Amino acid sequence: MSFPAAFRRLAAVTAGAAALTIGLAVPALAHVSINPGTAEQGGFTKVAFRVPNERDKDSTSKVEVSFPLDHPLPFVSVKPVPGWKVKVTEGKLPKPVTTEYGEITEAVTKVTWSGGKIEPGQFQEFEVSMGALPEDTDRLLFPTTQTYDGGEVVKWADEPKADGSEPEHPAPVLRLTPAAGGDGHGTGTASPSAAPAATDASPAAPSVTAVAASGADSSDGTARALGVAGLVLGLVGAVAGVLGLRRGRNA
Repeated sequence: MSFPAAFRRLAAVTAGAAALTIGLAVPALAHVSINPGTAEQGGFTKVAFRVPNERDKDSTSKVEVSFPLDHPLPFVSVKPVPGWKVKVTEGKLPKPVTTEYGEITEAVTKVTWSGGKIEPGQFQEFEVSMGALPEDTDRLLFPTTQTYDGGEVVKWADEPKADGSEPEHPAPVLRLTPAAGGDGHGTGTASPSAAPAATDASPAAPSVTAVAASGADSSDGTARALGVAGLVLGLVGAVAGVLGLRRGRNA
């Protein structure tokens, strides 16, 4: 086989492998997701439900996001999206949930966006502000139903698999991480700046800064004395040299 033919064959195999890789990756990426995908437990957050259109012809005309009932969110608000109508549905919980804001018997159960259009090859983000996030779980699932104007309905409601692999129709997941503890200041020994100032009644030893300044002053004085002495010796040497030169000329 000649070199050009072998090169063309290698290029064809490489291109085929790349196309296969891209073809396998696209379905995994083209599902409803929540961004950002993490938030701190006990806090408030703003997220965007990102909805891509997977179809070649039909457009997405309705998106319905279900909110968790076992970990209800007391406060939910939505950001208007031009061209879309939004409906926030509240309902009674299966059982009351006690939070730091009191006992919750009703909460937002779903948010529905309709009347707009996500055309093929496009995506839309629907923003929601919510909280306070629970502290007794590490994730919240938001099963989502995507409806196309051709009548097709796709439910993104599968829970994450135990082995970490992605299910066929994964539900959007918000991962919850422990809140950062403390105020960012350590509890070790006090810093020098935090030490109490000395009073006239209880004289204190000189601070490190004062000692350093005293040492610097002493060093400066010594350096100045040595500099003056060197200057005097230099002048004496110059005079002696001139006198020697004159004696030589006279001789």
